[in-house]
Amino acid sequence: MSTTATTFPVTNPQARARLLDTIRFDMRGLVPVVSQQHDTREVLMLAWMNREAVEETLKTGKVCYYSRSRRELWRKGATSGQVQTLVDLRLDCDGDALLALVDQTGVACHTGRRNCFFFGLREGRLVKLTRPEVAPEELYGQ
Repeated sequence: MSTTATTFPVTNPQARARLLDTIRFDMRGLVPVVSQQHDTREVLMLAWMNREAVEETLKTGKVCYYSRSRRELWRKGATSGQVQTLVDLRLDCDGDALLALVDQTGVACHTGRRNCFFFGLREGRLVKLTRPEVAPEELYGQ
């Protein structure tokens, strides 16, 4: 068993194909991806990838997702500058979910928060646990 991590980007097309052929994409051709900050283990977000997004992520070393609402590739940070650099990509035991260990530049959430998991149930109420670190208008030029 090899424990040496792969270096990203992955330049070998056969290596990329081996992973892509192992992933069990759903009926829509998608796989869920949990993004986690590689050094602190903070869970940043949950998103989706299709085969093309996984391949681009492996090829470039920059995380690329698939936007279900826009039905197109979503290159994380293309608009906001809040890029995720891939450190490691792991496949779960069933082959139907990915864990992307990343180095997050800035905030991960489109609301301007560090991560997307900022709602919590407190005393019977759903509350926001963190404040935005950056105004969304600054991220997206609105």
